[in-house]
Amino acid sequence: MVNAELKTKLNHKNVEEFLNGIANERKRRDCFAILKMMKAITRAEPKMWGNSIVGFGKFHYKYESGREGDWFLTGFSPRKQNLTLYIMAGFKRYPEFLKKLGKHRTGSSCLYINKFSDINHVVLKKLLRSSVRYFSEKSTR
Repeated sequence: MVNAELKTKLNHKNVEEFLNGIANERKRRDCFAILKMMKAITRAEPKMWGNSIVGFGKFHYKYESGREGDWFLTGFSPRKQNLTLYIMAGFKRYPEFLKKLGKHRTGSSCLYINKFSDINHVVLKKLLRSSVRYFSEKSTR
């Protein structure tokens, strides 16, 4: 089987330069607050993945199809519409956190927020810790 090449790859671009380049001041401040939170939770240095994702840590995945690769444990991206936080464990196992989180939307592994102040930071920390722990434990099995 031929693995399709991932476009979003770990690279050596400078995270702080990327975040300082965000034109919207509130979004830039929010990103630095999320950066600080994720760094404390993962105890990992932030790295750029592709052109616009800040990721923390790394795990290896392998699907039944044979496709495999490396991805970050958690991360975020300042998108035009909102801030996207990547919760790699998904949300099915965390309904109690989502109820208390505040104003947000979700995709399969994406948490979309408009402003960092829209959400409960204590709940977000619990959600991030749980997701990171899930993948850290899973990758050591």
